[in-house]
Amino acid sequence: MADCLPQGGVGLIRRLYSLAMLLAQPAVRRKLARRARAEPLYAQAVPERFGHYDRAWPAGPGRTVWVHAVSLGETRTAALLVEQLRLALPGMRLVLSHGTATGRAEGQRLLRPGDVQVWQPWDSEPAVRRFLDNFQPCIGLLLETEVWPNWVAACQQRGLPLVLANARLSEQSLNKALRLAWLARPAYQGLAAVWAQTPEHASRLRRLGARVPGVFGNLKFDARPDAGLLAAGRQGRAARRGPVAMLASSRAGEEAQLLLALKQQILGARAAQEAWPGAAPSLQTQWLIVPRHPQRFDQVAVLIEAQGFALQRRSQGGPWPPADAQALAGSLGSIWLGDTLGEMALYYGLADLALLGGSFEPLGGQNLIEAAACGCPLLMGPHTFNFAEAARLAAAAGAAQSVASMAEALSAAQDLLAQPERRSAMAAAADRFASAHSGAAQRTAAAVAALIGQQRVDLL
Repeated sequence: MADCLPQGGVGLIRRLYSLAMLLAQPAVRRKLARRARAEPLYAQAVPERFGHYDRAWPAGPGRTVWVHAVSLGETRTAALLVEQLRLALPGMRLVLSHGTATGRAEGQRLLRPGDVQVWQPWDSEPAVRRFLDNFQPCIGLLLETEVWPNWVAACQQRGLPLVLANARLSEQSLNKALRLAWLARPAYQGLAAVWAQTPEHASRLRRLGARVPGVFGNLKFDARPDAGLLAAGRQGRAARRGPVAMLASSRAGEEAQLLLALKQQILGARAAQEAWPGAAPSLQTQWLIVPRHPQRFDQVAVLIEAQGFALQRRSQGGPWPPADAQALAGSLGSIWLGDTLGEMALYYGLADLALLGGSFEPLGGQNLIEAAACGCPLLMGPHTFNFAEAARLAAAAGAAQSVASMAEALSAAQDLLAQPERRSAMAAAADRFASAHSGAAQRTAAAVAALIGQQRVDLL
């Protein structure tokens, strides 16, 4: 549709969009205040959201690079890229922006003296202008999916290259963007470059008019789990008498699915044991749930106990993994809750297998690469559209298995836990799969350096 509009029509549409973004600011402030009740960090430095800063960014040597990592996952990915950028651009000064509290908390680890961390500017023309005036970056790097029309337009007006790195676009997101093509297409066309994760993502991005000069792979493949945490998890697994299965990075609705299916499975096994006392007991699996978002830890804890399971929380301290707990009278056994941040390697090391969170509700799936890097066999639900190519490759490599439902996942988990040789083969395949696809961070950093170099040549 945008192709059918005259240039003046496109400009009018963006002006109307900009007016809407300005009018929305009071609602944004109210939303931040509500979120701050559960996550106090949302109440800090709110003026930054609208381009107001405590002090001006001091002039100094070195190139200023703006990296935007909206949330926790993107910030962990940004860490991989920033490490390579510092090698490719010695003396680089980093401006790191975020949209969520979890992203900002994680991003503090990336900062060095001379760097700064701020909230992302709201996509109104005044806020974006003040942000760029204050920090004067020589390039902006947006990670994965974050494309905002006024960010792009303001950078274009200044001749500032704004790129989308580790870019991905699902078929669903493409269809949504095409319905808003009058706004989305000029934004994608205005990016200086888009470096896609896969050829499939590149094809969809080009349909929106993006220039995609490179397909560099997924930055997440460059991540390496914390060796100490992974070893501790594996030691805990080796010391246990029975297997451990995990629902990893779970999202709303998935914990309830798992707990209900487990409850039915346990009660069914008990009924069968009572009917046929001589039958062999079923395999006793310890389940661990690790929610994706920390603000849901307490909600999931309540849900576990409401379903009749005993609860053991990582955050309450004590030995981990917990000793085998005596089931409470009338309970269904215990569920472990991984309610800490930064310990996924520990949890993956502890688990004999994992179910991929976000894939059992229509949410697109979470990052499966982390599980592969930890050598953890993976069962994926039917909704993996956010990581479709990685999911396909993992299954083809023998590192993961797709299932159609949570009930099927429990059945497949039982089968896999009963076959240690097959499970070991999947773990080895996962490790090979993760290693084979690394290198995206170095390729991206080299492309950034080349783009900055080209910009400097153009200015001469």
